[in-house]
Amino acid sequence: MRFKFFTLIAAAVLLAACASEPEESAATTSAGTAVGSGSGTSASTTALPSLDPRSQEWLVVNVGDRVFFDFDSSDLTPEAQDTAEKVVAWMQTYPDVTLSVEGHCDERGTREYNLALGERRANSVRSYMEALGIDGSRVSTISFGKERPAVLGSNESAWAQNRRAVFVVN
Repeated sequence: MRFKFFTLIAAAVLLAACASEPEESAATTSAGTAVGSGSGTSASTTALPSLDPRSQEWLVVNVGDRVFFDFDSSDLTPEAQDTAEKVVAWMQTYPDVTLSVEGHCDERGTREYNLALGERRANSVRSYMEALGIDGSRVSTISFGKERPAVLGSNESAWAQNRRAVFVVN
């Protein structure tokens, strides 16, 4: 009988803890509006006051840190070009910032093929950035092939998210 009573009290305490109002998270502004994921924003967007505008976190929140590719392609889509242009504008604002561009692939294909495709993807992004005025010495490239998937799964949705190049602040 005592065990049932203590179990009932423990359950009530847990439910009461779950029912409390959550505190405002760090991902909201003082007005309570959520900060966006960065897609479709410009490099001039104001970030959270605690973020260094030269940081990876600022890049993710305000510009975007990745571009996506079509299957078996290293050609930049219009959306990828738009994101790369925003990254270039951000880099022009902060001339001391350097980046690495990581090329990634989905799980299909051999390890060797995907390493080469990831390299072509990273180099494609770097070449586009150079064409827009960024000094090539500020952008390094690396390929991870299919070794670091962003999303696990063997379906088109997962594959589409893994065919990417990611900007990493050095």
